[in-house]
Amino acid sequence: MNITSEELRDKYLKFFEKKGHKIIPSASLIPENDPTVLFTTAGMQPLVPYLLGQKHPDGTRLANAQKCIRTGDIEEVGDDTHLTFFEMLGNWSLGDYGKEEAIKFSFEFITKELRIPLERFAVSCFAGDADAPKDDESAKIWESLGIRKERIAFLSKEDNWWGPAGKTGPCGPDTEMFYWKNNSEQAPEIFDPKNKNWVEIWNDVFMQYEKTAEGKIVDAEQENIDTGMGLERTLAVLNGKENVYQTDLFVPITSKVRELAGIVCLQDKPCSLDRKRSIRIVSDHIKAASF
Repeated sequence: MNITSEELRDKYLKFFEKKGHKIIPSASLIPENDPTVLFTTAGMQPLVPYLLGQKHPDGTRLANAQKCIRTGDIEEVGDDTHLTFFEMLGNWSLGDYGKEEAIKFSFEFITKELRIPLERFAVSCFAGDADAPKDDESAKIWESLGIRKERIAFLSKEDNWWGPAGKTGPCGPDTEMFYWKNNSEQAPEIFDPKNKNWVEIWNDVFMQYEKTAEGKIVDAEQENIDTGMGLERTLAVLNGKENVYQTDLFVPITSKVRELAGIVCLQDKPCSLDRKRSIRIVSDHIKAASF
């Protein structure tokens, strides 16, 4: 599929609008009422009061394209997928629908709207620990949609648990969706999340819990759904690109960086890996600083 960033963003928002979601604007990158973080790191962050039970003026089903800054992975910036500034396509249920509907929405968008074939698709679910049980429910929903057990991995809290955005607040297990990006090699029957050819593109978080100031994980008074699809990553894999810096969101920037630095990368004389990474890092940081 050849698709621009504008087309993907528009396709996502229109899909969820048809599913009864109100489209809300991207919040400021500077959090208004959250002293626990310097920047808005996720689409759910500006919605924390509503995830905790306050009524949102636009209802219980919301969606948007949120601008985010994350520095937790800053050492990874310059590889194929990591950025400090990015856009997160997200949809939320504020005490409305649950796991089954959230997963089915994701599956329908991925297979029907984006036409991603199941042979290039895999998922992971939460393996369970002392705070919360293994998420067999999500795995069974995926199986009912046609995902084979071999393509479902159960991972620890490090990989399949989201939140809170700060030190306290809503959190819970998640299920992540992966796309096999290698066009020259068929995806293995058994899903191995450590294989770099599997790129995570979407994450459905089931906010069943809340982390208290004492560090305890307790049942949330209101169960919510918080999902996030990385615009840059999804755009790259849909267009058959090796990395996010080859998308229309970055090519004009990286080209200008090379021009100003006097760097020429030719097919018969390609740039070194270190130089490529430097171009990517400068491009990412320029964009993040600008926003």
